Amino acid sequence: MNDLESAPRGGSGALNSILRIAFGFQASKVLFTAVRFGVFTELAEAPLTAGELRARLGLHPRAARDFFDALVALGLLDRGPGPDGRYANTPVTARYLDRGSPSYVGCALEMYDNRLYGFWGSLADGLRTGEPQNETKDGGELFGTLYKDPERLACFQQAMTGLTMRSADALAEAVDWSAHRTVADIGCAEGAMLSHLLHRHPHLRGTGLDLEAVRGNFERHRERCGPADRLTFTAGDFFADPLPCADVLLFGHILHDWDLAAKRTLLRKAYEALPEGGLVVIHESFIDDDRRENLVGLLGSLNMLIETPGGFDCTAADCRGWLAEAGFRETWSRHLAGAETMVAGRK
Repeated sequence: MNDLESAPRGGSGALNSILRIAFGFQASKVLFTAVRFGVFTELAEAPLTAGELRARLGLHPRAARDFFDALVALGLLDRGPGPDGRYANTPVTARYLDRGSPSYVGCALEMYDNRLYGFWGSLADGLRTGEPQNETKDGGELFGTLYKDPERLACFQQAMTGLTMRSADALAEAVDWSAHRTVADIGCAEGAMLSHLLHRHPHLRGTGLDLEAVRGNFERHRERCGPADRLTFTAGDFFADPLPCADVLLFGHILHDWDLAAKRTLLRKAYEALPEGGLVVIHESFIDDDRRENLVGLLGSLNMLIETPGGFDCTAADCRGWLAEAGFRETWSRHLAGAETMVAGRK
């Protein structure tokens, strides 16, 4: 009998909610391990029995069935009836956790497992000191180290693609793109968002701005996904170098990496780079204005404590205020998908 089942009946619902949060690390590790083992990829071809799946993965028989059934209980796998029921992906895991799927987000989960899972063990230290708890704690430098390692950089950027593309369709519809001809993505990574927008709106031309180390990943993604004739890469540092000239400037999951002074600097640079009537569009997991509901944004801001010297997530109202300070004459926000919101400003 587990602790949830043995809890006193009186007030058990409230206690269960606490225990579900407390045991969350176990559920996370089950998911991360399933992604690492390629469980969902193995099941992409056909459902398998416990014995077949265990053999494919090379697991010891002692706990393999518990592992698979925990994935069922978490809603990540389906299982047929009877003791020999076959395990199968759910529609959601087939779409997002099969390595062969174009919507695969497993790289993000691998990053959470390999990096963040351990670093979050020092959350208490971060809250006491206000200092990052990642590689920088031992004298390293997050982005410098990351961008010098091509394999880690590729994995990181694939993870960012998986996270940002959740809102790609919504962003393609949230802006009146017919009023604009050019778009630049600032801190573009692989360029997946740009590629999607240009496919949805064939009149657009786009450029992605990122460090030179990113060029190879960007060009490989462009070769796979296109459109090669309307999508270019610009090497540069968005603090040190001028921003590209375009009708629309995108900042996707960029502002939250930086402290308030740096946020204001980037928004002012965006204002100066845009033509009259141009737009800046910021999309990320903005915290709700009342700071009670968007758990993804709030946890994301704590993750900025773990990862950066001064980064933090903000509310859409905060961001709109900074846009007005930068000179934008009209600002608005719009929900995109899940925890993602867009904040826009017109020059």
